[in-house]
Amino acid sequence: MKFRSALATAFLLTSALGLAAAQTPAPTPAQPPASDALPVPAPPKVTGTSWVLMDYASGNVLAGEGYDTRLEPASITKVMTSYVIAAEIAGGKVKATDQVMMSENAWRKGGAGTDGSYSGFEVNKTVSLEQMEKGMAVQSGNDAAIALAEHVAGSEDAFASLMNAYATRIGMKNSHFLNATGLSEQGHFSTARDLALLGRAFIRDYPQTYAYNKIKEFTVGPITQPNRNLLLWRDPTVDGIKTGHHSGAGYCLMASALRGDQRLISVVMGSTSEAQRATDSLALLNWGFRFFETHKLYDAGKAIAKQKVWKGEAAEVNLGVAEPMLVTVPRGRYAQLKPSMDVPKSLVAPIKKGQKIGTVKVSLDGKVIAQRPLVAINAVEEGGFFKRLWDEFWMWWESD
Repeated sequence: MKFRSALATAFLLTSALGLAAAQTPAPTPAQPPASDALPVPAPPKVTGTSWVLMDYASGNVLAGEGYDTRLEPASITKVMTSYVIAAEIAGGKVKATDQVMMSENAWRKGGAGTDGSYSGFEVNKTVSLEQMEKGMAVQSGNDAAIALAEHVAGSEDAFASLMNAYATRIGMKNSHFLNATGLSEQGHFSTARDLALLGRAFIRDYPQTYAYNKIKEFTVGPITQPNRNLLLWRDPTVDGIKTGHHSGAGYCLMASALRGDQRLISVVMGSTSEAQRATDSLALLNWGFRFFETHKLYDAGKAIAKQKVWKGEAAEVNLGVAEPMLVTVPRGRYAQLKPSMDVPKSLVAPIKKGQKIGTVKVSLDGKVIAQRPLVAINAVEEGGFFKRLWDEFWMWWESD
């Protein structure tokens, strides 16, 4: 009995040390938190059918109205077209240096003879995929979008199937695409929230291609056309993303700005004019940057906690996040964040570097506002025979 009691005491001490090591430390801010804990006032009034302001770091909606209403997205559709092309390049299916033909079909449906935006590339001639895509991104060329769709998938219909498949991966639950241009077509729709999620995915996954959208003008032959996103001239922190307009959709604008470590994305749909959509979008962005702040909680690849490991060469494993963990909160409320960590009760070697171990969560006012997988920062190899045997005994004792 005394032996068993002594062992129990030793075990409890060991367990207590292990639990202490597993506690999540309070996050350290990347910059000093703002001291002005101000109440967040109502967002500015927006003229439009629906609108949303989204935090890039988390994908959380900061403000909006009617943002899950299905509407025609007009030429903001071309962001989805760009995303698909970038993904297909990344997958090795096509190359930026490919020569893309401006087919007669693309020219007739979207060229200079139509009422919509066009790039000006000559019919039945080729240019590089990269040039064609800039003609679509900067000039909103419908002809360029159709030509690119034909090159990537053989036809615009087949390309639309790819658009819908990628939209599902992104998490766009209320979108359906029938063409690569955004020209009005029954059954072609999206929502302000879905488009903001698309913009977030585009910026995160393909930043090089996203950068085409901040080019202020583009020249094809003798014709130079400006980017229709007026915010590129009004605010140097705005680096995209896309305008849209036709009679059924009204004036639309997806915009994004980066100020320090904080990025916000706005989408305004069904506005009354080119000037109004720009004015409202900039007002939303300014409001968001004034009353919300983004902090880096944890750096990628750095240990934020330790957890006991059974049957390993090492007694514990360092836990961290694979990507930087950022969170956006109302200004001045950083100190009220509550971190927590969910990990398995027992970890048994071997453990691979990068292996998912659990989850780190951050809450505000009792609501989880950010969470990331916890991964092993270092590998833990299986211990020798006697180490495994000894730990097997202690694991049995714990379960008794």
